Amino acid sequence: MGAFDFLDIQTKAGLPATGLLKPTYWITQILPYIFGIAGAILLLNIISSGIKMMTSGGEPKAFGAAQAKLTTSAIGILILFTSFWIVQLIMQFLGINFGGKGLFI
Repeated sequence: MGAFDFLDIQTKAGLPATGLLKPTYWITQILPYIFGIAGAILLLNIISSGIKMMTSGGEPKAFGAAQAKLTTSAIGILILFTSFWIVQLIMQFLGINFGGKGLFI
């Protein structure tokens, strides 16, 4: 058997040969939203933990819980940015076309 050709399947199905069935198409379309949603969630966690720290009223247990949440959110941002750049490098290395643009640009 030959290689699996997504464009051949699309043309035989009567669909325009735009590459909509290629996994790379869907990855490049979905990843910006995934990174954006994850970043928004992390930002909301940071704001929420900051508010909890300010309203803890000097109670060490509440302040410590908010501080732990802030620390994990900061680590999450580092992981998110690192994974974003790793994905960028992998896609550039594999020659996946972003339509002449980067993932977000």
